[in-house]
Amino acid sequence: MSQPTSFVVAGIQCDPQIGRLDHNLEMIADWSAQARNAGASLVIFPECAVTGYCFDSLEEGLAIAETIPGHATSVLAAIARKLEIHLIVGMLERAPGTDGDQLYNVAVLVGPEGLIGTYRKIHLPFLGVDRFTAHGQEGFQVYDTGVARIGVNICYDCSFPESARVMMLSGADLIALPTNWPESGGCAVPDFVVRTRALENKVYYAAINRVGTERGVKFIGRSSIVDSFGRPLATADDREQMLLAEITPALAREKHIVRVPGEHEIHRLNDRQPDQYGLLTRL
Repeated sequence: MSQPTSFVVAGIQCDPQIGRLDHNLEMIADWSAQARNAGASLVIFPECAVTGYCFDSLEEGLAIAETIPGHATSVLAAIARKLEIHLIVGMLERAPGTDGDQLYNVAVLVGPEGLIGTYRKIHLPFLGVDRFTAHGQEGFQVYDTGVARIGVNICYDCSFPESARVMMLSGADLIALPTNWPESGGCAVPDFVVRTRALENKVYYAAINRVGTERGVKFIGRSSIVDSFGRPLATADDREQMLLAEITPALAREKHIVRVPGEHEIHRLNDRQPDQYGLLTRL
């Protein structure tokens, strides 16, 4: 499928309700329709938008989690098919493990043809449901959707620069970060980390947070969509809202930056010195 010259991405900064899957899926459908009417081809929702985040035990999380594919992903695929869009949505996954069912914090990518991919969160803070989830083991995948080549991280992953770098090396045009940044921490991340990940890899970056209060935890919003030079294209405050930005994949793919021809040029890919980075792979 040929890539478009540019397309519109929407980030939905919303307030999911913990444990209310049907309510949250209806909310996702409503926001998706609004985004499509605004011209969006890709719509990104926060971490755990389907399920909520502040669960207090593994058992409580497993009780609300679903298999993938399952009911929630079928509903999301139906939305994507009806609106002819792609969706990235956070939820909890229940999957068989050697010691019983495992719980994963995941983001699913669905399109008009159905489920495209599932990213299981790799870096886990001691916070909310992540206290009980298993680490993803499948690495950082990049998906060619026909709209763009999209990589997915979740929340705390962005604090580890290797995550974005691996996806840049795999050809990502855009990195989507569904997140749940709480008021008690991470407040510098929206201002500095998101823009840095975009700039150092020359990729677009969309960090989409939630708002509201869940079991006493307040979430700060402050979502943003950033261009491949680290410049904000759209930003949010702490209220429910939709962000819109135009993405041009070709700009992310051109890693050679010419500031003064023959005098000041850099290349975000070719200027790396991987043989000097060996310590990064040592435990």
